[in-house]
Amino acid sequence: MIIDAWVQHPTLRLLQDPIFEPLRRWTKDALPAEAPPVAATLAAMDAAGVARSLVCAWAAPHRTLISNDEVAGYVAEAGGRLVGVGSVDISRPMGAVREVRRCVRELGFKAIRVLPWLWEAPPTDRRFYPVYAACCDEGVPFGTQIGHTGPLMPSEVGRPIYLDQVAIDFPELTIVGGHIGYPWTDEAIAVATKHERVFIDTSAYTVKRYPPALVEFMRGHGRRKVLFGSNWPMIAPAHALQGLDSLALDDEAKALFLAGNAERVYGLAPA
Repeated sequence: MIIDAWVQHPTLRLLQDPIFEPLRRWTKDALPAEAPPVAATLAAMDAAGVARSLVCAWAAPHRTLISNDEVAGYVAEAGGRLVGVGSVDISRPMGAVREVRRCVRELGFKAIRVLPWLWEAPPTDRRFYPVYAACCDEGVPFGTQIGHTGPLMPSEVGRPIYLDQVAIDFPELTIVGGHIGYPWTDEAIAVATKHERVFIDTSAYTVKRYPPALVEFMRGHGRRKVLFGSNWPMIAPAHALQGLDSLALDDEAKALFLAGNAERVYGLAPA
């Protein structure tokens, strides 16, 4: 079984947002005129043998690119194959706390995710801290991006070492850093090794682009620390997984990477 820890089912607002223009230049994709149906995301999952995917909202400064209620609608439409991940506006601390509670208690979401590069602020910024406290209270992981950004926004706020201080301040908080932390993957491995509740997901990278240090981590003492993610629709899960056998993971490490770690970290019932 495979669980994809990082996908988004895009709204037209997200697809057309100017912040993603550099990515469209690289991929040579035309500016879309309409958002794809949920069936397109499910078809991409089927093509890779993905049983379930964690689908996330996007809260950005002064705008919502994918709302929590839209994500809840996708989850309802997908018949149990999509798992909701909420996002909140960190510029409104009490509103963010209330929205974390609503996402978990009313919408049934399994995590909250906020991207530092969208806010041009590192995870140690004071605006994040009420969200961490709310995630601890609700018993859900906090997800974020680590590493450099594709859009033309500052990458430095994604340095994995910032999560060291967050994990010290909130030892009860489960943290998942997506996008492997490149070019600071060694930092990501160090922080995940140091802190029991810090994890890494491989979203936005294909197997052939995993740094050797990450592969060694997955084979050895980090086998319970790394989750598969694709970053669909930026990368199709089948493409992200192409060449998986080249990693030479043993059966246990492979099963943990593809599904077991995600089930445990996000509190998912076995399919």
